[in-house]
Amino acid sequence: MTLLAGSASLALGLFRGNKENGGNKGNRGNRGQPSPAHLAAERQRMVDEQIARRGIRDERVLAAMRKVERHRFIADAQRYLAYGDHPLPVGEGQTISQPYIVALMTEALALRGGERVLEVGTGSGYQAAILAELAEEVYTVEILPALAERAGATLTELGYRNIHIRVGDGGDGWTEHAPYQAILVTAAPPEVPPALIEQLDEGGRLVIPVGVLSQELELYTRKPEGLDVQRLAAVRFVPFTHGNR
Repeated sequence: MTLLAGSASLALGLFRGNKENGGNKGNRGNRGQPSPAHLAAERQRMVDEQIARRGIRDERVLAAMRKVERHRFIADAQRYLAYGDHPLPVGEGQTISQPYIVALMTEALALRGGERVLEVGTGSGYQAAILAELAEEVYTVEILPALAERAGATLTELGYRNIHIRVGDGGDGWTEHAPYQAILVTAAPPEVPPALIEQLDEGGRLVIPVGVLSQELELYTRKPEGLDVQRLAAVRFVPFTHGNR
């Protein structure tokens, strides 16, 4: 994992399920923390009840969601909530997305393993870790230096070597490594930043929430005849932040 020097952060999805998921404070290990066995069971339950049951079918996405330890990306005091059906705060006024939203956006990219992916809005680093399980290289841009540093430390500790973080305005993308076969944006601009369209490869897919008061999760696919646009779901994300905020 490399940290070079975006906008955060993650989805506040409208899909709500059983509020008890992930809220059980039992099965605590040392110092009041949930035990590894309990967290693993909650992670499996998350995938089964929140993700697969809602229609996510890509087995590679489901496997990545089972593997990546979501609790490693949030504060220790909130780890017992890590696998609940809701977003969680990660500092700097940002959140880690609801698990279903992470899976929905990831599945829409249709990753097969050899792609170069751009993520705009590193946030906690959780979404980047999911992408890194499914693609060859992940380039992620975060506008808030504290979040980028924290995410970089977590991803390094977890052993990721195919994730590269840069601090900057995500609306500009990351031109040095373009074009990208997939782009994922984790905050909602009023309209799609032109630079991201320009950096999307032929046949590439861009998943992005768009809107202000009313937001739609949209999928853009670059085809020889132009851009194909599909609307995936109504969502609620934090606003996209530019460098001149």
